[in-house]
Amino acid sequence: MVSKKDIELAVSLADAAREAIRPHFRNLTESERKDDASPVTQADRDAERAMRTLLEQAVPEDGIIGEEFGVTEGSSRRQWVLDPIDGTTAFMAGRPIFGTLIALLVDGFPLLGIIDQPILDERWIGVAGQETTFNGRPATTRACRELSDATLATTGPHYFDEQQGHQFMALAGQTDHKRMVMGGDCYNYAMLASGHIDVICEAGLKLYDFAALVPIVEGAGGVMSDWNGDPLHAGSDGHVLALGDSARMDDVIEALAHSH
Repeated sequence: MVSKKDIELAVSLADAAREAIRPHFRNLTESERKDDASPVTQADRDAERAMRTLLEQAVPEDGIIGEEFGVTEGSSRRQWVLDPIDGTTAFMAGRPIFGTLIALLVDGFPLLGIIDQPILDERWIGVAGQETTFNGRPATTRACRELSDATLATTGPHYFDEQQGHQFMALAGQTDHKRMVMGGDCYNYAMLASGHIDVICEAGLKLYDFAALVPIVEGAGGVMSDWNGDPLHAGSDGHVLALGDSARMDDVIEALAHSH
C-alpha cells in the first residue's frame, strides 16, 4: 500500500519543512491566535506551504489535510495529513521538543508517518508492516511489566474537560506519578517509540495531531488506540492512547473506566 516512492516523497516533505522552520527558531518576530485561540507563526505557514507545493506537483490526485490551510480534496483514496509545527507553544518558547508531522492515509487509515525534529536533526519514520526507524536505525519501545512502573505523559491537563481530567487522574494514580511527563506534544510519542516513555493519554486531538504517530508507535512495537481500545482513523474522536507495551492496554482502559 505504501511504496518506496511514497516514503521518498514524505522524506522530501520533511526536508522542505525543516528548511522553512529553522530560520525562525528562537528568532520569532510575531505570532497570532487562530479562531480556537491556539497560536500560529510564520514558520507554521511557511512549512505547510512548502510541503503542499511539493505534494501538488508530485501527487496532484491525492487529497491534503493541513492544520494551517485546511482540506484540498483529491480524486484518489489517499490523503496526506500535515501538521507543520506540532507543539507551536514549545517552538515559541525556544524549546526543541516540537515536530513536523506528516502522514499518508489510505481509505482513512494512517499507513505512513514521520515525526521530524528540525533543530535536533531527529527523524522517526513509520510505515505499516515495517520496522520504525530513528535516523535510519530501528526504534523500539520498551517492556512495561506493571502499570505501577509506567512513565505516563500528556501534553497538559488544560486539554481535558472535567470528566476527561478525572479519568486521566485515575490512570495517573495507577502509574509512577513521580515520573509523569507534562508537555511534549508529538515528541512524547517519539520518546515512547524509542523506549523512554510507557503510556501517553490525551483528548481533543485532531487528525493532523495523531495520524503520523500511529505507524511510528506501532512499527516500534507499541500500540495506539482511542480510549475504548479501538484503532485510530480519520473518523476517530481525538481520545488517544499510546502504549509502548500492548500487554498493559487492558490495565490502562480499565483505569480510565474506573474514574467515577
